[in-house]
Amino acid sequence: VVLGEIIAQQIERRTDIRVDRRFNLGGTLLAHESLKNGAIDLYPEYTGTALTAVLKRPVASDPAVVLDQVREGYRQWELAWLDPLGFNNTFAIVVRSAEARERHLKTITEAARRVQPWRLGVGYEFVQRPDGLDGLVKTYGLRLDGQPVTMDLGLLYPALESRKIDMAAANATDGLLVRPEFAVLTDDRSYFPPYECAVVVRQAALARFPHLREALAELSGHVSDSAMRSMNAAVDLEHRSVTDVAKEFLARQAH
Repeated sequence: VVLGEIIAQQIERRTDIRVDRRFNLGGTLLAHESLKNGAIDLYPEYTGTALTAVLKRPVASDPAVVLDQVREGYRQWELAWLDPLGFNNTFAIVVRSAEARERHLKTITEAARRVQPWRLGVGYEFVQRPDGLDGLVKTYGLRLDGQPVTMDLGLLYPALESRKIDMAAANATDGLLVRPEFAVLTDDRSYFPPYECAVVVRQAALARFPHLREALAELSGHVSDSAMRSMNAAVDLEHRSVTDVAKEFLARQAH
């Protein structure tokens, strides 16, 4: 939602295009279908998600290779991938900091050595994704205490705090990761592909609005991991409005 608002405000301030915001569409596949059938003109997507979930191609680890494959694959639908925005929203395997300190855990490999199985919490998509649960368990030999607990992504951190779960498959730009109670384990076997975020846009929209590409290109390379995490924290922890957070980010970019 934060990204969508940034993109919308950027288009409106740099062109005479009025943007119709359609947020919370319900995940990658619904957004992708909406893009293909023209219900929406553009949205931010992640390269690793597009590669595995949409194009059904094998996981790859080189960001440039993944971007090239995604760009080539999306041409069949006349959809263009612009240059990445600058952050990699990879999955983050999160545990409580107290446990990480107590057991000297810094990597997922070290966590997999724990004798007691992990109670894992995940978002709804993670169980089905080709770059999700099954591969993670196989790659690391991770032992789980029963089936993962599926929940809305926003509930993962409260579940960790209340000890309903003791490990979560979250996202690297989550605002709550600024809090010291949580520790991210390093994906030391590079299981997860790169998830560089970029705007995917219909070629027809680029042709219809001649200044659209130029306006969007100004965002490429300017949204860092830390900036995205800070903006998410402003919304999630400080309860600030998405509109204001996006406006302030764009104002900083202008300077």
